Amino acid sequence: MSASAPSVTVIGLGPMGRAMAGAFLDSGHRVTVWNRTAAKADELVARGAERAATVEEALAANELVILSLTDYDALYAILGPAADSLAGRVLVNLSSDTPARAREAAAWAARHGAVHLTGGVQVPPSGIGNPESSTFYSGPEDVFEAHRPTLEVLTGADYRGADPGLAALFYQLQMDIFWTTMVSYLHAVAVARRNGITAEEFLPYASSTAASIPGFLAFYTPRIDAGRYEGDVDNLAMGLASVEHILHTTADAGVDTTLPATVRDFMRRAVEQGRAGESVVSLVETFSPAATGKGAAA
Repeated sequence: MSASAPSVTVIGLGPMGRAMAGAFLDSGHRVTVWNRTAAKADELVARGAERAATVEEALAANELVILSLTDYDALYAILGPAADSLAGRVLVNLSSDTPARAREAAAWAARHGAVHLTGGVQVPPSGIGNPESSTFYSGPEDVFEAHRPTLEVLTGADYRGADPGLAALFYQLQMDIFWTTMVSYLHAVAVARRNGITAEEFLPYASSTAASIPGFLAFYTPRIDAGRYEGDVDNLAMGLASVEHILHTTADAGVDTTLPATVRDFMRRAVEQGRAGESVVSLVETFSPAATGKGAAA
């Protein structure tokens, strides 16, 4: 191990936490680990990690503490009883939860003399240790910059600002796109299978559609920011008719229609609001009429 490499504590040794602790070990860091189920640390200890017997011992070992937990409830359950040991620690919370809860956790940590950096890891455990992977961070910029080299052992670091909720917000925005995209893909596969088309046969066509999306995003983004929803390229009346066809095709295949019906209902509502001739991107106003893009972090 390198004598100059900073030491770090990792609390939470699920697949992600184990990958993180392993990446630190591979980079020559002295690593202290703790997990409720102590046996999950065995492999890491065999590789040179130090096993803390208690949470208090894990916190005392290092200033920088990486938290890889299920959610923020787990944070309070684990660190709450050890709150007297938090003073002077930098808690890099890579657990998933909401922006509001990230802000609450930052305030809670501050009351106990600790600094909270929120993180949102954008890759699965297999992406840890890859500099091309990325993690959102937010919180005090000076603290983040002081520990950036250590954090970049895990992934590239994308600092979003001082508001502790911003990393969680950007992460959840990404998850909003990811999960709805995956569900729509699986729905299409279900319809394909009912029509004798395998997922393998459908793959190149699904991939082609997915590959076209960045072009649409780039085209429509400046229009959305400018509040321009003219229907010169597409319009909601056409979109609604298209989704109706998807809905009927789904029903004919005997596949659950909830997903296309929900999309249909959003489009129908917008048409009823008088937006039939506007672009589909005007749905952003149907989803959240009062949204300004500036108040989310308040």
